[in-house]
Amino acid sequence: MAATAPPSTPATPTETPRPRPWYRQLYSWVLIAIVAGILTGWLRPSVGIALEPVGTTFVSAIKMLITPIVFLTIVAGIGGVDSLRRVGRVGLKSLVYFQAGTLVALAVGLTAVNLFQPGSGVHAHPGALHLSGDAAQYVKSGENQSWWHFLTDIVPSSAIGAFAEGNILQVIFFAVLFGVALKAVGPVGEPLVDGINRLATVVFKILHYIMLAAPVGAFGAMAFTIGKYGVSTLTSLGRLIAVFYGTSLFFVVVVLGGVLALLRISVFRLLRYLREEFLIVLGTSSSESVLPRAMVKLEGLGVRRDIVGLTVPTGYSFNLDGSSIYLSLAAVYIAQATDTPLTIGQQLGLLAVMILTSKGSGGVTGAGFIALAATLSSVGTVPAAGIMLVFGIDKFMSECRALTNLAGNSVATLVVARWERALDTERVNRVLRTGVPEPDGEPDRAAQADATPVLAKS
Repeated sequence: MAATAPPSTPATPTETPRPRPWYRQLYSWVLIAIVAGILTGWLRPSVGIALEPVGTTFVSAIKMLITPIVFLTIVAGIGGVDSLRRVGRVGLKSLVYFQAGTLVALAVGLTAVNLFQPGSGVHAHPGALHLSGDAAQYVKSGENQSWWHFLTDIVPSSAIGAFAEGNILQVIFFAVLFGVALKAVGPVGEPLVDGINRLATVVFKILHYIMLAAPVGAFGAMAFTIGKYGVSTLTSLGRLIAVFYGTSLFFVVVVLGGVLALLRISVFRLLRYLREEFLIVLGTSSSESVLPRAMVKLEGLGVRRDIVGLTVPTGYSFNLDGSSIYLSLAAVYIAQATDTPLTIGQQLGLLAVMILTSKGSGGVTGAGFIALAATLSSVGTVPAAGIMLVFGIDKFMSECRALTNLAGNSVATLVVARWERALDTERVNRVLRTGVPEPDGEPDRAAQADATPVLAKS
């Protein structure tokens, strides 16, 4: 009698797969597009400015899918867990980590600006600074934003309105309620959970199609930025830009790298694994443009879907490490540039206010400026009109903020997964080493995330 063959199991990759040619990889085309955009904006500024719709249309196409993906992912994640208690536990742990991460990021920015003092010697007179254009609008919005603003805005006045306005925080609130109710009704809701999983697969396929245009979107966005603001804008406030970029790099490599080292994971391998997402963020100046892809990539590391679904979208409102560094650095820079003395106690007071004003602004146009204006207006020790000093370079600063935010939320997801004792470190390192995603239960979705603009994989 023939022996019965054991059931087949997915093969564990033992060898690093043969790398695809550079022209079959998305990040290569995005990098080429970024360089081409810089050259176009620099050599032909009028052409670069005219290309603005190319970049904004691509970002709009991505944003079109963000709220559906966030909703479907959270509902499917909650619907698939065995206990609602676990959902609450994941959410609470995420918020605790976010608060700690924000505090550390603010402290790092505050230390750097005091150490290097990029605003010393500017001697800008506050009375000579006049708010105009978008900057005036941002300050007006910031003055009307109280410390409790992000709490009251969590609840949408209309569920449909939250989706239409693209308010991620409100969509998260509604999705959690919907997922909990779906889980609570038991077998009655199981067909709907299955339908949501199927619908999510379709939406991610749409994302795959849109991502084919990522190089075009990055080209248009970068050409507009350089054409509109010019390379000279970078050199005029080069010291502040250098301090911000250097501080952000230190935060990612040393602080976040140290956190990952405790998990026995290399930060450099994680950055390499997410290289396509980082390049897209660099080209579009928006971390939202890769939110769906980042969620897929983290699932590809073997992180449970409910953890990814709750941690990543929530982190886009509550775990903005790059924005936190920018807030503390920009606020004290303005004080230095306007010769406004700040004691250690006053700086700590600024930090306490920024812990609150930095929350809930993800996805809002000019969010960094609104949060900065809200901070300065609340404290009153630093002239709010001083934001005009940094308004010209904010576009270049936003790229670094978005890159750091993406890194911070990726690390946060891994930390929460480890906290939940649901992180297979060996599996994560295997995926980071080979570059082959190993998600739980949705292999097709991982394949859709690999949106390389080529005909077929070899």
